[in-house]
Amino acid sequence: MLWLNLMQSAVIVGCLHCIVKGFVLSGTPHLPVENYHYELVPNHLNWNATLQVCAQKSGALARVSSDIENRQLTKFLQSLNITQPVWIAGKVMTQINDFQMSPMSHSFILQFSGHSDRKSARLLRAFPPMNAVTVCSQVLFELGCHGVSTVFSYSISSFANEFQLQAQVPLLERGAAIQFTLLVHGNVGLSVAALQNDGAWHSVCVSWSSDKGNWEIWTDGQLVDLGHGLYPGEDIGGDGVFIVGQGQEGDGYGKRFRSGESLCGSVTQLHVWDRALDSIEIQTMEKECSPISPGLLYKWSASALEIEPSLKNYWGNSPCQGNSSLLASQLLVPQLETSWQYQNFSAQTVLFPNTGACVTIDPMSGGWGLDMCQSHKVGVCQVLKSGLDVFPRTDLFSKAIEEIYFNSSAATDLSRLSDLIAVLLGVLETGPGVVMPIDVLHLTQMIERAASTQIYTANASREAVVSLATDYLRLASEMITPDMAAQWMDSPEGEASPKPFTIIQSIDKLTWALADVLWKEGKSFTISTKNIDVHLEPRKLTQMSCSCVYKPSAFGSQSSKSQDEILIPDTEVQRLHALGHRDVMFIHTYYSHLKDLETDEQQTHSSEEVKSGQSPQTGHLSSAVISATVRDVSKSANVPVSVHYTLSAPGVVEYSRLVTPMCVFWNFSLMASSQASSWSTEGCRVTQSDSTGTACFCNHTTNFAVLMNYLEATWSPQEQSILTKLTFIGSGASLCALMVTLMLFTVLDIPKSDRTSIHKNLFIALTCAQVVLLCSGSAINNKVACTLVAALLHLFFMAAFSWMLVEGLLLWSKVVTVNLSEDRHMKYYYLIGWGLPVVIVTITLASASGRYAADGHCWLSVQNGVIWGFAGPVIFIIMVNIMVLARVVGITITTAKRRSLMMAVNSSPMEQAYEQIRAAVKAVLVLLPILGLTWLCGVLVPFSIVMAYIFVILNSLQGLFIFLIYGVYNTEVSLH
Repeated sequence: MLWLNLMQSAVIVGCLHCIVKGFVLSGTPHLPVENYHYELVPNHLNWNATLQVCAQKSGALARVSSDIENRQLTKFLQSLNITQPVWIAGKVMTQINDFQMSPMSHSFILQFSGHSDRKSARLLRAFPPMNAVTVCSQVLFELGCHGVSTVFSYSISSFANEFQLQAQVPLLERGAAIQFTLLVHGNVGLSVAALQNDGAWHSVCVSWSSDKGNWEIWTDGQLVDLGHGLYPGEDIGGDGVFIVGQGQEGDGYGKRFRSGESLCGSVTQLHVWDRALDSIEIQTMEKECSPISPGLLYKWSASALEIEPSLKNYWGNSPCQGNSSLLASQLLVPQLETSWQYQNFSAQTVLFPNTGACVTIDPMSGGWGLDMCQSHKVGVCQVLKSGLDVFPRTDLFSKAIEEIYFNSSAATDLSRLSDLIAVLLGVLETGPGVVMPIDVLHLTQMIERAASTQIYTANASREAVVSLATDYLRLASEMITPDMAAQWMDSPEGEASPKPFTIIQSIDKLTWALADVLWKEGKSFTISTKNIDVHLEPRKLTQMSCSCVYKPSAFGSQSSKSQDEILIPDTEVQRLHALGHRDVMFIHTYYSHLKDLETDEQQTHSSEEVKSGQSPQTGHLSSAVISATVRDVSKSANVPVSVHYTLSAPGVVEYSRLVTPMCVFWNFSLMASSQASSWSTEGCRVTQSDSTGTACFCNHTTNFAVLMNYLEATWSPQEQSILTKLTFIGSGASLCALMVTLMLFTVLDIPKSDRTSIHKNLFIALTCAQVVLLCSGSAINNKVACTLVAALLHLFFMAAFSWMLVEGLLLWSKVVTVNLSEDRHMKYYYLIGWGLPVVIVTITLASASGRYAADGHCWLSVQNGVIWGFAGPVIFIIMVNIMVLARVVGITITTAKRRSLMMAVNSSPMEQAYEQIRAAVKAVLVLLPILGLTWLCGVLVPFSIVMAYIFVILNSLQGLFIFLIYGVYNTEVSLH
């Protein structure tokens, strides 16, 4: 009997140990005992409601992690004659299915330990036939396993493993990378070395579309490989079985698996979309740790899984390492670590798997217990002493604390924060001389706490939140006034050292939270201070274009120039609407005097560290700082957009060197990496600059090489800029040369023939194409105009190639088949030269489904394959003309050889060979421009920046070459 009792005690202790490991804390990081006091929540509320009440008090549920704290808390409760258990900061997460906390902070995890032919999980979702699909997941591969690991497989009744992702995990001692293989209907994508075998969590995304069979594999937000030709033109079948962790046998259909190909690792946060996500969406998910809504077929959920009983599963911290949302960041908290004496649950403790179990403390014994989180009890909060005692005893805070103690009657809620801000603001307005560097640090942290506090998700009134936000913005304005420059420069060094852009980052977070609150009532918000202007405007996006221009001067800015503005183009608004965003808040901020606070250290940067626009940039901030943010309030997430902006130039200043304006943005990731400067030019370029100001455009660049880039561009901003400049220089020269050549052929009395008529039509098509290309940049902000420009470019360049084809056909008939008949065939040539382009453009427009033009420039879209309406015919024409050229060169060499034998019998073999080579080179140089063979380099543009440079130079100068060959050195022209 004694033995049985001992066994029972051991079991109870073991169970309690497992239970306690499930506790997590809620609220703020723990503070020393002397920095806070306890406050009772007398109303009987559930655990979550008590948590919110504590947040309104600018505190958190009481937390206990030592013997001293446990005694102090029980003593406090006993002093109030509390005898029943009360809520404290702990919640049991073990065995909770309907998890109530943010899915971005905790995840339901499947753990596949070792290879097995049994362990699997099935998605409880009926899948329709799909012509495109994306699957993203967080995956961990165990270090002790190697060989094939199947992450997921989707099978239909007629075909096993219709869509499957496998990983080839190498032996750990070999140090090789993990390779991924994508299989679609038996077609195998190439194995891609994508991840290091490090035993850590990684995000993996795979996408496929039937259009050309395009596929991509992404890991940790980076594209590792892509391809095409994988089951093109077909759909993935519907009504299939989606299995996690196993590859399916041919006749098993979700029931039979191969143990040698099962997953050896863990999976969580697996989501499925019925479309191919683009790079921006995948990178946004990586940063936000939240799935994109448009097209989402299946969202990871414990209740939407059928799990084989032997498969281990549990709730754990999310492996996502991105920038989670405001609420999620508050809920990412460490596990409770206490000594065993504070884990004294009774043996009768019961877990409540459907609702979760929350922690209570018994005031009489000091022992802890568990109860349903939805039950009602009193609670105890842990609040900073008066919200004031933890601040430094400097002159600024001493004056503020004295004012609060003697003049404030605020309760311990939002009004306490507002009162503190108001007093600090009054002290600051008396003069900045009272402010010390440590004050700057603590004031910065105050604004950071305001942006991350739970008051914006609590039941606070809109008026209270707006009032608090207004006070904080006024305080921030005083902190970045030019009079504070000395305090910023004297701030301490190190990671905790505040900088002006730390304030900017905090204000960004505050305005995001404010936007979510204001949207509920559809209210806008505007504030104008000495140094900061903020405007929030709610909008419901429609397919109609809207005016998305922000001019600080139009909203009563106290310091902005009338020229300063920022614009979100119509094309961007249309793109957001197409992505499914409807309820958005436009957030604009304007900082007029940051340039007066920039230190020498921030203004300079060694040239060795500046690389391709991604590293910080050198220079002096000479304008205001303006920003625009589009926030989807339904998802509480920001949506990336491209912008135009114009900022006024400073007064005339004498410089000892040439000043070149740069369009830059502040890269907070560089600031986090302790870079001396965090200005970056990546994705931004100057569109116009003069003595009055500079106009900029960020994230889109148009250049000649775009015409043949049938894959996504991977060029750096500097390379984009060089290509654009080369395009406009060459196209301008070609346009002038073509017009002169066309005038020569029209004015001079050159004998009429099919050949001269074909030349004229080719010159006309190329001239029109160059004119439209040079003017295309002015239409980028209007979707209709941009589509029209893209169609005209498509038409005229396609016409130019059609006439190049006609040139080849005529050459073949005269040189190869030796048809010397004078019969005119121009009516057929006109059908090919102008009729064929019209047919191609019409078909392409009709099949583009509203996505004819690309988002970033007025040319055919690459994403949906519209570009092949141009690239396909061009490649065909080039191949035909290569064949023509090869045959003509061969005949030319033969003719030259025969001529040299007849006319120079005594010439040496070397001289004969030279004559043949000269004849061949001359033929090639004369025919290259009119046959369009220089465009062959365009086929290789997506694979090499060198080919892009060669392509741009040769083809933008095509008109100049035609002028030299068919104008200057043409004997027919020179004779007339």
